[in-house]
Amino acid sequence: MPNRSKNTKGSGKSRPIRVIIAKPGLDGHDRGAKVVARALRDAGMEVIYLGLRQTPESIVDAAIEEDADVIGLSLLSGAHMTLVPRVVKILKDRKVRGISVFAGGIIPDEDARRLRSMGIKAIFGPGATLESIIHQVRQTAGRHAA
Repeated sequence: MPNRSKNTKGSGKSRPIRVIIAKPGLDGHDRGAKVVARALRDAGMEVIYLGLRQTPESIVDAAIEEDADVIGLSLLSGAHMTLVPRVVKILKDRKVRGISVFAGGIIPDEDARRLRSMGIKAIFGPGATLESIIHQVRQTAGRHAA
């Protein structure tokens, strides 16, 4: 299981929040994901953008390998009620703790409520400000601080 400590090895210095941004499924529209990735990076976070057409398994694998604090999923395809819960299930099945998941895209309010009840920490729809996303990611990642 990955080390969830926010400290770098032996240095005593805190490391930046590590965020995985991914586009699960067949959705080919990634402009919003790239904008969010850049905003998080510009806010001092370490961002790994996995790109288009990722599987839930590949996203979780990358999050574990990269010792991520947060996974951000961008979905515009309407497959959010299949793909997002699959990522959460894989994290639970692998007993991974300390990685929060947020989602963005076109997600109806009722679906957003259901996703939050499954453990998704935040849902960002059209009109969400970059400042609100940065703030929420910082808050969410801070809950897992050592």
